[in-house]
Amino acid sequence: MSRQVFLYDPPERFVAGTVGLPGRRSFFLQATAGPRTTSVALEKAQVEALAQRIDELLDEVVRRSGGSTTVPAVAPTEVADTGPLQVPVEEEFRVGTMALAWDGDNERMIVEAQALVELEADSEEEFAEAEERLLRDDENGPPMLRVRLSGTMARAFAKRALEVVGAGRPPCPLCSLPLDPEGHVCPRQNGYRRSRT
Repeated sequence: MSRQVFLYDPPERFVAGTVGLPGRRSFFLQATAGPRTTSVALEKAQVEALAQRIDELLDEVVRRSGGSTTVPAVAPTEVADTGPLQVPVEEEFRVGTMALAWDGDNERMIVEAQALVELEADSEEEFAEAEERLLRDDENGPPMLRVRLSGTMARAFAKRALEVVGAGRPPCPLCSLPLDPEGHVCPRQNGYRRSRT
């Protein structure tokens, strides 16, 4: 079976968002163009890492260009997307690996999110070989979401993604663990329950 690639070049909308209540949220990347929408699930840490790497890569593009690029230094407020995910949110796959690249000729950020694949091997060497084969197999690899974004759209994506990650449960002021609405057992309070104030 040939690889399924969900290509958006460019998307009308590309956002990170969540479904569920803080502490029990599911994170998604969602790309939309016309009537077509693709949603892929991933972990909160993956969303945060993707947003940070996008910002770092764009900062490097700006630095190297010496001001001769269309990439903004910060996300313009007029392109901010604060809307919810389009519903119904139907997960195409769970993301395993992600990759970023910068197309300097077209000034486009390329974001790739590849489906999680479980590899079976008897040794570390066999595992490394299986992983290498999987990465080289463009024809029969796992499903992939590939999105090509302008620098402006990439900045807006990264800003929103970091806001989504930061909108979770507030941290305990004593131990920095997340506070549930009913509080939590704080290790710094010798096991006593600390509630939100």
